[in-house]
Amino acid sequence: MNYNKQISLIATLFILVTNCLFAQSREIKEIDSLMKYSNSIGIFNGNILVSKNNKIIYDASFGFTDATKTEKLTKESKFHLGSITKEFSAVALLQLQEKGKLKLSDSVSKFIPEFPNWANEVTIKDLLQYTSGMPNVNWKKIKNDKDIFDGLVSIEKLNFKPGTDYDYNNNNLFLRQFIIERLTGIPFKTYSEKFIFQPLGMNSSVMTPFENEKNVAKGFNNNSIQDPVELPITGGTYTTTYDLLKWTDSLHSKKIVNKKSLYELGQHFNILETQSALGNAKFKNKKLIEHIHDGRAGNFEAILFSDIEKKITIILLCNNYNGKISDISEAINAILQNKKFDFPKK
Repeated sequence: MNYNKQISLIATLFILVTNCLFAQSREIKEIDSLMKYSNSIGIFNGNILVSKNNKIIYDASFGFTDATKTEKLTKESKFHLGSITKEFSAVALLQLQEKGKLKLSDSVSKFIPEFPNWANEVTIKDLLQYTSGMPNVNWKKIKNDKDIFDGLVSIEKLNFKPGTDYDYNNNNLFLRQFIIERLTGIPFKTYSEKFIFQPLGMNSSVMTPFENEKNVAKGFNNNSIQDPVELPITGGTYTTTYDLLKWTDSLHSKKIVNKKSLYELGQHFNILETQSALGNAKFKNKKLIEHIHDGRAGNFEAILFSDIEKKITIILLCNNYNGKISDISEAINAILQNKKFDFPKK
């Protein structure tokens, strides 16, 4: 290569790098402006993390840890994930299938034979896709895990034939956890810590029930009324934006389950607007290309958005419910793709 060509190549590379840095600087400024605005009008109190091209380009905390508004949130603050926590029990079941411990076509009665006859009809696949037909948890009678189990035992009949309809409710989630406990001989919380959180370095993640954990945010409403103390029920997960990014990256790169299992996790009942075990998952040739999951628990709300093809992940965790994090996430995604966007309204 002669001298002039070398100079030309260097100049071209310099222009490309400069343009890339300029674009990223614009993105960061616009995201920061959006988030400061959202906090200022009272629609976002929480933490945000944005990753692009496998690099965190923006992370920040806005607002307070609880209703007293005396302590500010930090990057170490842990938030309840709401329904996103359902991914952990789903992945655990697929891990056990990969080990030959179960099949998604297995009936519930294979693992918990003391359940009534309906357990012969309901499969693990039904629990993952919310097609079991089980009625929802009777929360008025629930104080702990035993009450939930007893409630399942007391179900006399299903609301519909398994696999023929869809009903998104928490009995599906709790029954997944009970099956995992029967198969492994350890509490589901222990399984999650040993085979999910620890291997992935999710050292800030904790699952209910727990006591005296540090950096745990508390939910509160716009009247500064704090959420009541949670019941000692297994399964609710509190985590940071960083740990949720670790989870997402590990899931998408097949570090925690294989490609076949990931595809099975993303399948849903064949009608519009039904959720899979991963929330809303899109595939191309059985390859995951988009993963969106939101959650709510009391005044906690959370959203995970990943465009795997464009290498974009947006995580918003909030402890003051306003129902606007989907709008904020969509605006951030538009910024990252250099598209027009609207500031969310109160």
